[in-house]
Amino acid sequence: MTSLPFLTDKDAPATPIHAIRASEWSQWIERHSETLRRLAAAHDFQAQNARILLVPATDGAIERVLFGVGDKANVNVMGALAQHLPSGDYRIAFAPREFAATQIATAWGLGAYAFDRYKKRKRPAPSLAPPEGADTAEAARIVSASWLARDLVNTPTNDMGPEALQAAAKAVAETHGAEFAAIVGDELLEQNYPLIHAVGRAAAQAPRLLHLSWGDVSAPRVAIVGKGVTFDTGGLDIKPSAGMRMMKKDMGGAAHALALAQIVMEAKLNVRLDLFLPVVENAVGGDAFRPGDVIASRKGLTVEIDNTDAEGRLILADALARASEDKPALLLDFATLTGAARTALGPDIPPFYANDDALAAEFAQASVETSDPIWRMPLWDAYDGDMDSPIADLKNTGDGAFAGSIYAALFLRKFVNAGAWAHFDIFAWAPREKPARPSGGEAQALRASWHVLKSRFAG
Repeated sequence: MTSLPFLTDKDAPATPIHAIRASEWSQWIERHSETLRRLAAAHDFQAQNARILLVPATDGAIERVLFGVGDKANVNVMGALAQHLPSGDYRIAFAPREFAATQIATAWGLGAYAFDRYKKRKRPAPSLAPPEGADTAEAARIVSASWLARDLVNTPTNDMGPEALQAAAKAVAETHGAEFAAIVGDELLEQNYPLIHAVGRAAAQAPRLLHLSWGDVSAPRVAIVGKGVTFDTGGLDIKPSAGMRMMKKDMGGAAHALALAQIVMEAKLNVRLDLFLPVVENAVGGDAFRPGDVIASRKGLTVEIDNTDAEGRLILADALARASEDKPALLLDFATLTGAARTALGPDIPPFYANDDALAAEFAQASVETSDPIWRMPLWDAYDGDMDSPIADLKNTGDGAFAGSIYAALFLRKFVNAGAWAHFDIFAWAPREKPARPSGGEAQALRASWHVLKSRFAG
């Protein structure tokens, strides 16, 4: 497991932190000294959400930290401490009882992240002594995977093209003793992945399908698929410059899928894991696929290309069809698929779609228990006909200007043959800093997904 410097020894000298609800502030401060009351008043500190007050000792060191968590904040607010406290060692002296110890450690680790490949961070992140009762191995697994996903998404395409993403996936596979294979370039046509090939064939680096497999072959089979478009120009339906600016993150689905696979392997979950990452760059070139083209799919369905900027669902279609051939007990896919998902729910809440109500209920509960927001959207059958094509089995967009995320999910469903399937239309990006979530690449639905996998297959 990657060594992450966000936890210190539990017995090391550490500055105490008191995390206090706003509604409990008056009662809390009355039990303390007049000096502390005056200091808090001077700084207008009343335990407001994510407010930090450093209380000095007589020698000028930090004697304690007061931290406000408002009245509505969940445990993720604790990540703000790792983002904003001075370097040093800290411990939790007091926190709301509903903040579980492992989740406090996880939130701290998420807040301690910085992307420093090109610009070094100004100071080391503060470290936390593990809270009493925390499962530090579990926290480290989740944080390590989240940092991996963030690093991959934050890295620009000149250093994270198809070849580099393959190298990153292969490194994870080798670390955990997994089997790894890559189908590259024209070999995709030979092995019947025509949609992946079509989307990526115009780029300088060849398209590819990456496959990681791990675990006991007799264990329940879990398949995870992630969209790996390392840059999306929009193809011949080219994006405007503003829409193209952040398209290094269009491989965020692959980053999430790889991160979740890493957790599964580190935890040695009793599953047979298959990870499929279709990886391409959607480039403009003489060999680019065109609006109006009709392309066959691995499943045999023909697809009329209505818009070359709806390319993610095309590469996912071939990968989902391949994953379905092994009849997995559970199939999950992650993709930065539609702007419509952001319009519906904003950048912080990824919608998910499921073909199984019991699975959807598990994810909804996991979202609450892990403080990892997701929201179910409908696979609305009445919209299915909007993707009809007069010359092919279907086209890759719907007729209407609305419901773009639903159309994308309905398109994917046509290529899925699994009893339980969920699709996550993630953003993979934090536009601005929030507690436990520095701005930039972000891991979404990762903790909730791991919670569901543990609940289904542990033991």
